[in-house]
Amino acid sequence: MWKKLVFPAIVMLLLFPGMAFAEDATAGQLQAAINSVWVMVAAVLVIFMQAGFALLEAGSTRMKNAGHVAGKTVLTFGICAIVFWAIGFGLAFGDGNQFFGTTGFLLDGTEHQAAAAFSSLSAADIPISIKFLFQLAFAGVSLAIAWGGFAERAKLPVYFIFGVLFTIVIYPIVAHWVWGGGWLSKLGMQDFAGSTVVHLQGATAALVATILLKPRIGKFNKDGSANMIPGHSQPLTVLGVIILWICWFGFNAGSTLSAMGDGFFGYVALTTNLAAAAGGVAALLISWMYFGKADIPAMLNGVLAALVAITAACAFVEPWAAIVIGALSGIITFFTSQWFEKWGLDDPIYAFSVHGIAGIWGTLSTGLFATSALAEKVGVGKAGLFYGGGLHQLGVQALGVFGAFAFVLVLSFIILYIIKLVIGLRVTEEEEILGLDLSEHGNYGYPEHMKSAAEANKTLQA
Repeated sequence: MWKKLVFPAIVMLLLFPGMAFAEDATAGQLQAAINSVWVMVAAVLVIFMQAGFALLEAGSTRMKNAGHVAGKTVLTFGICAIVFWAIGFGLAFGDGNQFFGTTGFLLDGTEHQAAAAFSSLSAADIPISIKFLFQLAFAGVSLAIAWGGFAERAKLPVYFIFGVLFTIVIYPIVAHWVWGGGWLSKLGMQDFAGSTVVHLQGATAALVATILLKPRIGKFNKDGSANMIPGHSQPLTVLGVIILWICWFGFNAGSTLSAMGDGFFGYVALTTNLAAAAGGVAALLISWMYFGKADIPAMLNGVLAALVAITAACAFVEPWAAIVIGALSGIITFFTSQWFEKWGLDDPIYAFSVHGIAGIWGTLSTGLFATSALAEKVGVGKAGLFYGGGLHQLGVQALGVFGAFAFVLVLSFIILYIIKLVIGLRVTEEEEILGLDLSEHGNYGYPEHMKSAAEANKTLQA
């Protein structure tokens, strides 16, 4: 008789594993387990954004630099992971003062250390190790954005030095101000998933690099007019943007740190998706009106700009407002990218327009569109101007944007200028013309194609 019960029992345990420990487990433990799995999945999605950035940047730059541009994404995330574990996480989220954390360095992953050092993260019922991985993913994204201003002309050692210092003295400080219990947190600044903390910081560092490195060879003529330097693979760029769009659900919806209750993470995903769609459509239409042709890179930048903007606002605004924020992001980014180029800035992937200007707009937008109900639900700040909150929240948002921008601008300039004086920022003219794949790594990202082109060139010269 007992043999007949073995198979059904095994099936029940496999299908309903909770039954095996139902007597011991509490509702709180089950909730913590579900939330932990959700945040871990979100962390993986945000880390996978590195793949999106690798494809986006490689596709947007020239073939002779494709291997370098994609490969340094892996290198710099590795640097960020080690440094953020050792120092950055404690500075960002450790207990300390209004400006930086002073505890929690060299994270050991134990809940004892979490209780003693990370009170700013205590509200979420998930292990400190998962909280760390989730926040590391955000730091890695901010650093990846910064590299846009270095593209196609920076020395490889610069990535090591600036990557370490950005992860210690720049990113975690502003993160502490807003998310770690710092002074902007006390004021009620609304930046749900990081339009300012992640995107504006990375974009500001990219802007400083763009200025100090100066334009790529051949970008501008003597009269100041700009030449197009198209990327080598538009399909790679499209694929990169699609990956980023998908992974952004981990970025924004994952920032709820919970899959329980009324499913608020789904609402955040809804506003995120609506904004991205509106940004892409609006940017394509405005480029069509401006150029007379529908520009695909403009559409892709519109999607990304909208995602950047809604990152701050996704938990505070209604769906219709998300569409407005996204559409305006796509339009603003299109025009600012044109203006910056006319002013002599060579930003190869438009990092400051897409992540900086859109980050500023997105952060300010909550001061306009945040509803009192959602602000109360999240527990941060007040209603925006259009919902009866007056200018208070808009003022807090503006102060946060200005403070973060000024801090990152000054620190990035000091660090990069010192690097420039000591070892130099830019490769030689010969190395830039040859391409960073060969000059920095000794091989091409597309070896067969580049070898064929070199042989054909020799034949023509002969």
